[in-house]
Amino acid sequence: MNAVPNLPQALHVADADNVAIALSDIAAGTRVALGSATVMVTETVGMGHKFALVDVPAGAEVRKYGFPIGRARIDIGAGAWVHSHNLETQLSGTLDYTFEARDASAPATPTARVREFLGYRRADGRVGTRNEIWILCTVGCVANTARRIAERASTRFTGRVDGIHAITHPFGCSQLGDDLDNTERVLASLAQHPNTGGVLIVGLGCESLQMKRLLGAIGAHDASRLRFFDAQQSQDETEDGIAAVAQLVEVASADRRESCPLSALTLGLKCGGSDGFSGITANPL
Repeated sequence: MNAVPNLPQALHVADADNVAIALSDIAAGTRVALGSATVMVTETVGMGHKFALVDVPAGAEVRKYGFPIGRARIDIGAGAWVHSHNLETQLSGTLDYTFEARDASAPATPTARVREFLGYRRADGRVGTRNEIWILCTVGCVANTARRIAERASTRFTGRVDGIHAITHPFGCSQLGDDLDNTERVLASLAQHPNTGGVLIVGLGCESLQMKRLLGAIGAHDASRLRFFDAQQSQDETEDGIAAVAQLVEVASADRRESCPLSALTLGLKCGGSDGFSGITANPL
């Protein structure tokens, strides 16, 4: 890959780092300027990969972002490519950790200005940014049914809620153990998401993830905001689904946005760990 004009050849993220990141492919023998220092790259380094700024003896820490990211497997000379062939993790075994949730009832530290947003406050105290109807399926066999219900209901009830969407997956059939547990856990969480004003769950009837099991995982819920049925027990699953969505829309359409503190907003961030520029450009938040 050719270098972008006026773009530095490499980036030294933190002063304590003993590696730099190639911003474009760097050929062996290239002298790379980093501030007042110059480093001769001794082997070809691909864009996004690391090279040593100084000699790093075997067993010494390799630092990036100002923190250790591993240790040298062997002696690494200045200018050498640093990768899995000469870098190893310093982690070993299973690490114990604990998480202590903050008491939500405890008063927040007062600030000069309270930042707010308009959200949908749910019965459990959580706040959503949208008010949608979600159609879930217990098994991939009825995924198309869920999509068909969502498409037709969206046309029929347009403008009454923020959206009607099918969230489908290919699982739930012939799953066992942790595999099945994970599918159940995700679907139960989606059924309780604060961005939903109502949820319809469409099952088949013969799947591993039975409707009764999923409802047990969901636990206590507002019956007016949850509908469910198995397609094998329905004469016309599409029309039954649309009728169920109509009931959910009737309830959810009465929801109104209200001022909520920014502390009630939950953000989900996806890590860009597979990207060589993670923490630099891939996930700046």
